[in-house]
Amino acid sequence: MRIARFSAGSDPQYGIVELAEDQGQHPGTIAVLNGDPLATPVQLTGERIELDAARLLAPVIPRSKIVAVGRNYAAHAAELGNEVPSTPLTFFKPNTSVIGPGELIIHPDTSNQVSFEGELAVVIGRIAKEVPASRAQEVIFGYTVANDVTARDLQKSDGQWARAKGYDTFCPLGPWMTTHQSIEEISDVSIRTTLDGVEQQHGSTSQMILGIPELIEFISSYTTLLPGDVILTGTPEGVAAMKPGQEVSIEIDGIGILTNLVTGSSGSSATTDA
Repeated sequence: MRIARFSAGSDPQYGIVELAEDQGQHPGTIAVLNGDPLATPVQLTGERIELDAARLLAPVIPRSKIVAVGRNYAAHAAELGNEVPSTPLTFFKPNTSVIGPGELIIHPDTSNQVSFEGELAVVIGRIAKEVPASRAQEVIFGYTVANDVTARDLQKSDGQWARAKGYDTFCPLGPWMTTHQSIEEISDVSIRTTLDGVEQQHGSTSQMILGIPELIEFISSYTTLLPGDVILTGTPEGVAAMKPGQEVSIEIDGIGILTNLVTGSSGSSATTDA
């Protein structure tokens, strides 16, 4: 099931997306839900919106936090000259960094090297504290596509990653959340990133050093995960800098394609519908 957060000339709504490939009765539409499925039980309203008439938004705006995992692909660690950490390397991105599909990534004037990082994102569906790996499936709501945008030069110069990872617009998410995959099904899916149509990254979630169950166990051992929290699971090799005017697309099999345009800080501003 694909659950989108969208606007059709009104306040943000949620709905179930039906595509032509689903071979259902209403291809290319969104069946509207009567609330936020991450906050309360929801039902279908009976209303349908044409997908082409809707503006897709970030599928989730974390109420609490985004927890990201660094160097969880050995080849990516190596391409930046880093060792694989002996303990999972995690960091936070602020929820103000989230934008949706089609929104603008703002390249700050303070950086000369803003990079894309295509990643699988896990959306948490219930309060989770000290969750053993064997029960990780129970706390997952679904999955989406993420771009862990990084000011690489600031990451090196600052000595810590808050600024380099935390600029507004530095966490595109979308195009929707998928809720039908088990951990086993999502553990070997392809991640591809293109920049202006040229492939830059092509990896698989099977290359992750720590899988989703182990990441949830580790993260929930030190911080309580709340419904709507997002875990970014790391990026394959092939990261590279983006420049204003370029378009970056990240595709994860079974989930969808997330596309954003990069703009300079003096260009059009990106806005997020919270």
